Amino acid sequence: MADIEKSEKWTYVKERKVGEGTYAVVFLGRQKETNRKVAIKKIKLSQFKDGLDISAIREVKFLREIKHENIIELVDVFSTKSNLNLILEFLESDLEMLIKDRSIVFQPAHIKTWMVMLLRGLHFIHSRFILHRDLKPNNLLISSDGKLKLADFGLARDYGTTNNMSHQVVTRWYRSPELLMGARAYGTGVDMWSVGCIFAELMLRTPYLPGESDLDQLNVIFRALGSPDPSVWPAMKKLPNYVEMKAMPPPNGGMEALFSAAGYEEINLLKTMLHYNPDKRPTTLEALQHPYFSCAPPPIPHQYLPRKGGESGVQQVSNDLQRQGAGGTAQAVR
Repeated sequence: MADIEKSEKWTYVKERKVGEGTYAVVFLGRQKETNRKVAIKKIKLSQFKDGLDISAIREVKFLREIKHENIIELVDVFSTKSNLNLILEFLESDLEMLIKDRSIVFQPAHIKTWMVMLLRGLHFIHSRFILHRDLKPNNLLISSDGKLKLADFGLARDYGTTNNMSHQVVTRWYRSPELLMGARAYGTGVDMWSVGCIFAELMLRTPYLPGESDLDQLNVIFRALGSPDPSVWPAMKKLPNYVEMKAMPPPNGGMEALFSAAGYEEINLLKTMLHYNPDKRPTTLEALQHPYFSCAPPPIPHQYLPRKGGESGVQQVSNDLQRQGAGGTAQAVR
């Protein structure tokens, strides 16, 4: 093991590398004085000819502003001549890992508890006028005691101050129809659509709307929900990429047929989250006040949730950087 650069507050020790992208290297490490496990993200300043990557700036900016039990903690940040060092709390796994592990049986109370933690973390950032813009199961990390935490704020941004935001945000399967149609002015509804997709995935144990391209993504949505009615979503026709489409009815039996194990309240909440009109989707507070969360079974203490140890959480920190580097889009995203 080798000591890395010393910050104003702590000395950290690198233990081993867990991943490397174009712009950064991620190590498992520990805080020397407390022996606390951490993820060490070393962003290579030499890779940026025109200044630091905007996704790294955003991640530091927002994580320094927001402290909440359901959001990953930025323990420390400091720079050297060659690197910007982000010290993040170590989280053992992520929600995608649990969804894919078929040896784990999801009970209704498990899903409800994960949803409560997701919405509480999201409510905290929305109340500070911040959009996440990349919610998906592998950006929801799980601590050793079962607590769910929002991570990867590389696409996050303030909202409400501009009408010129990028529509090329959010991983495609979790991207809302207004973004797919080119919306440049939007709000919390884009995150709530992603939450609805995650809710559906927790119930199905597989992605609900897996499109193969942006155009196919809209077709997948229309086949699952029926095509949108302009009378319900009038602003749709004003979106830059809107095209007239043939009306497509919802599938026989609707959501109830696919989510056959779900009760009335689950289906009702899911439908509101996946409403075509973003203004009709609930806020995080409205979602938390939905009868689904007060009916039986109640949420359980997070310590009793199923979880799986390992390095998935810290590996996801590395995967995020590889995605941003390989895609080359994060620097230009508004």
